[in-house]
Amino acid sequence: MRPLEALGAEQARALRGVVLDLDGTLLTDGRLTSDAYQALGALGASGLRLVVCTGRPAGWGEVLLPQWPVDLWVAENGAVGLYEGPDGPRAIDRLDPDARRARRERLAAIAQEIEGRFPQVQRAGDCALRRTDVAFDVGERRRLPAAEIELVRAAAAELGARTFTSSVHLDVTLDLDDKATGTLHALWEAWHEDPTAARTRYAYVGDSANDAACFAAFRTSFGVATVREHTGALSVPPAFVSPSAAGRGFAEIADRLVALRWRAERGPS
Repeated sequence: MRPLEALGAEQARALRGVVLDLDGTLLTDGRLTSDAYQALGALGASGLRLVVCTGRPAGWGEVLLPQWPVDLWVAENGAVGLYEGPDGPRAIDRLDPDARRARRERLAAIAQEIEGRFPQVQRAGDCALRRTDVAFDVGERRRLPAAEIELVRAAAAELGARTFTSSVHLDVTLDLDDKATGTLHALWEAWHEDPTAARTRYAYVGDSANDAACFAAFRTSFGVATVREHTGALSVPPAFVSPSAAGRGFAEIADRLVALRWRAERGPS
C-alpha cells in the first residue's frame, strides 16, 4: 500500500466514479460527520458518480438515496441495488419476486437454526429492512469474540449459506454476489457501464476484510487507515491508504482526488 500522496493526477483524472463502503469508511462509529458529508459533495462536484456499496440493508438505500448526494446504492454485500431512473427509483435484483420470496423462506429457516445452536447470537437491528440476508450483530451494539464468529460462519456454511463479516455484522445469505460482482452488475444495469472497463473507471474506498473483493477488482483502490489492521485477511490490499481512519480518512481521499482532478483540468499554474 502506498501513501495517498503517491496518487497521480492522470490516474485521478481518468476516473468516472467512486464506489465507497459505509461503516468504518464513510461513517465514523456509525455516524456521518460533517467533513465526510462535505467530501461526498465535493467528489460529485468534480464530475464523479458516487456509488455506495455496503452490507447495510436495501431499506437504507430507499431512504437515503434521495437525500444524499449519491447516484447508486448497492446493498447487502452486492445482492441488490437501487438508483434513480427517469421515472423514479428503480431496483436491481437478479431474482424475480417469486424466486426472491422462496429464497427468503429458505434463509429464514437457516437463520432460525443458527439461533437455536448459538443463543448468544442476536440479530442486528436493521434486519426488517433487508431483502436478501440476515445480519447478526457482532460489533455494533455488542461484541462477539472472533472465535465465536468463526463457529457461526462454519455452521452457516454447513447449512448451505454464505457469510460476510464486517466491522459490525455477520451477514448470512444464499445470494452469490459479493461487493465487487454486485457493484459491477449494478453499474451495468444503471448506466450500461462495461464491467471490464468499470474496473479502471471507478475507484473503491473501504476499510476492512469485507471489502476484499473490491480491493482486488478495482485498479484504483483506497483504504482508510484502519485497513492496516486487516491486511492479513486481504489477498490484494488497497493501492493507497489515507493517514486517518473512518470519515476523516475518507475526506482526505476525497480532498486528494478533487485537488488532482482540478489541477489536471486547469493545468499547472
